[in-house]
Amino acid sequence: MKCYATNGGRSKNVSKKCEAIFDEPKLRAQLKAREEESAAPGFWDDQNKARAAIHRTNAIKSLLEPLDAITTLINDAGTMLELMALEDDPEHIATAEKEVDALLKRVESDFRDLEMKTLLGESFDANSAYVSLNAGAGGTESCDWSDMLYRMYRRYTEAHGFELSLLSLQPGDEAGIKSVTFLVTGPYAYGYLKGERGVHRLVRISPFDSNQRRHTSFAAVDVVAEIDDDIEVNIEEKDLRIDTYRSSGAGGQHVNTTDSAVRITHMPSGIIVACQAERSQHKNRDKAMKMLTAKLYEWQQDQQRKEMEKFYGDKGEIAWGRQIRSYVMQPYTMVKDHRTDHQTGNVSAVMDGDLDEFIEAYLKKGRRHEPVG
Repeated sequence: MKCYATNGGRSKNVSKKCEAIFDEPKLRAQLKAREEESAAPGFWDDQNKARAAIHRTNAIKSLLEPLDAITTLINDAGTMLELMALEDDPEHIATAEKEVDALLKRVESDFRDLEMKTLLGESFDANSAYVSLNAGAGGTESCDWSDMLYRMYRRYTEAHGFELSLLSLQPGDEAGIKSVTFLVTGPYAYGYLKGERGVHRLVRISPFDSNQRRHTSFAAVDVVAEIDDDIEVNIEEKDLRIDTYRSSGAGGQHVNTTDSAVRITHMPSGIIVACQAERSQHKNRDKAMKMLTAKLYEWQQDQQRKEMEKFYGDKGEIAWGRQIRSYVMQPYTMVKDHRTDHQTGNVSAVMDGDLDEFIEAYLKKGRRHEPVG
C-alpha cells in the first residue's frame, strides 16, 4: 500500500481501494437496517429467525469492522507523520519512522485479510459449514489419514476463531477414524472451507508397516453450507429411513447408555447423515434433519447443474483419481493443490492448519472481482 504524508490522503486512498472491492455505503445501510430490526419489539419471538438475522448482521460486521480498524491505523500513521515533520531530534525521528513502518505493515496484512473476505460473495458463503471426512480404501492407513485431516481442520478453525461442534464420529478398527462429521460455526465458514471439498491424497512411509514401505492413502472431504430455515427443501417422511443406535467415541468418550444416536438415510438420493452429539435422541434427530436439509439442497443444486462432483453416498462413488490436493511426506516434503498449482514444502505447517494460502489461491482462481454488497 502506498504511503501518503497526510491523514486525509491516507483515508481517501483506503476508501478508493475498498470502493473497488465492495459497496461500503450499501453495507453500512444494510447494517443500520438490521440493527434497527434486532432492536424492535418481538424480534426474539421466533428464535430461529432471530438467530439467522444476527448471523447475517455479523457477516456484514465482519467486513466493516476490519475496514474501520484499517482506517484507524492509517489515521494514526498519518498523525505520527505530521508530528514527525515537526521533530528535529534524529533519534526521535528514527523511532517514529519505525513505528509508522510497523503500522503500515499491519495495514497491509489486515487489508489482505479483508480483501480475502470480499472474494466470498456467492450464495451461502457467509454461512456456517457442515464438514464430513471419510476414509478411503486402505484400512488403518486411510483411517489414520482421516484423523490427521480432522486435526488439521480443528487447528484451522481454532486459529480463525470458528467454533467446531462434533456431530458424529466412527472410529477406525485399529486406529484413526473411518468417518467424522462436524459443524464449523462462524461468519464465512462455508466460504473459506468450500474449496476443501474433494479427495485428499497422502504419500508417506507408513508407521503401521514394519517394512517401512511407502504408502498412498486417500480421504474424501465434503463441505456443505448450513442453510437458513426460510429456505424450503421438500423432504417426505416416506423417503426417510431413520435408525437409532448407541453412540460411541474414540477412547470411550461421549458414550451414552441409551440408543440416542440417530442415522437418517434419504432413500431417493442415497444421502446419509448421522448425529450423536446430544444425549437426547430428539435433539440428535433435529440436528440430523437440519444437516440432511443442507446436504439435500446442495444435491438438488448439483442435479440441476448436472455436476455431481460432491462425493455423496457410499465410499465406492468417490472418484479417487480426481484428488484435489496431494500431501507428500516421503521421499520429499510437498503439499500441492492440483487445481491451482499452489504448493509448499512446509508440510508440518499445513498439517497444523496453515491453509490460508491454499484457500486464497482457490478463491482467486477464475473469479472475477466484483463489489460485495
